[in-house]
Amino acid sequence: MGATARTPQAASQLFVVDPIERLRPAKDSSVALMQAAQRAGQQVWVCTIAELAVEGERAAAASPGCTPLVRARPVTLAPMHLEGEGWQVPAPWFSAGEPLWLPLRHFPVVWMRKDPPVDEAFLYATLLLERAEHQGVRVLNRPAALLAWNEKLGALRFSHLMAPSLVSADAEQLAAFAALHHEVVLKPLGGRAGQGVVRSAAAAPGLRALLELVTHQQTLPVMVQAFLPAVIAGDKRILLVNGEPLGAINRRPLPGEFRSNLAVGGAPEPTALTAAETAICAELAPVLQAEGLFFVGIDVIDGRLSEINVTSPTGIREIERLGSVPVADLTMERLLRG
Repeated sequence: MGATARTPQAASQLFVVDPIERLRPAKDSSVALMQAAQRAGQQVWVCTIAELAVEGERAAAASPGCTPLVRARPVTLAPMHLEGEGWQVPAPWFSAGEPLWLPLRHFPVVWMRKDPPVDEAFLYATLLLERAEHQGVRVLNRPAALLAWNEKLGALRFSHLMAPSLVSADAEQLAAFAALHHEVVLKPLGGRAGQGVVRSAAAAPGLRALLELVTHQQTLPVMVQAFLPAVIAGDKRILLVNGEPLGAINRRPLPGEFRSNLAVGGAPEPTALTAAETAICAELAPVLQAEGLFFVGIDVIDGRLSEINVTSPTGIREIERLGSVPVADLTMERLLRG
């Protein structure tokens, strides 16, 4: 098995990811999408955000402007199959060609799948990808939307679908919200995978100190939401492609835990969408489509929208294993048919 391509073909897709050697192929949705692209006859290339660049045109250039560039490698991925409780991963599971510096416009489709945090490096990467978008490259998800749609703040555009919520750095305001709703969940706006999420009660000793801690002494806003007891039955991750829900899993927290994220031990279960969840998806769809948010994962607890995940959403492997829905192939089918 070898990746022999030297230059991108017309049917090529570039995946901007963490170093491919660090990805977990049995779990990673980016790997699932790469394999689906390959099955669809697409040539797969990979790079990291550190391998993006832009060069100003020379004075003699016929067209002024800049050239977004990428140092990318073509990769060939080995087939994987589902056996028992998981995906069987061959060794090696991929091979890669030599890296090349190429204009980003050589790639018709670029997937921005770098995992959070949305830090300074992530910010600059999206700005570089936005230059490529101006040259006709389709970037998924759209760079401007990645910057505008923080996972927590983005959901507030649909606050009527959510549990009561407040975003603030003011400890008095946060404490008053907690007093009104008795039990609350505090979420850092830049968190991921349940990291830093805290449950507390208005009557808890030390609440004020906790609020000062999570807001960095009232300098950094956090989200506080009314606690939904039904979370013990799990929260649903629903994957939407161009606004269409393609599959879902329920994630049930460990005993004694309220966070259901898979990264903190939540157990995935097969599930189906309720009428309320289908209605949420239908309301979000036209907005996501208009914003260029092609691949999105939303979280729903007890019929209430919790988050809208746009930066490298996960869940494909679990949905394919538990729901027998070929989410990655369906995603690629919808992408390639335009």
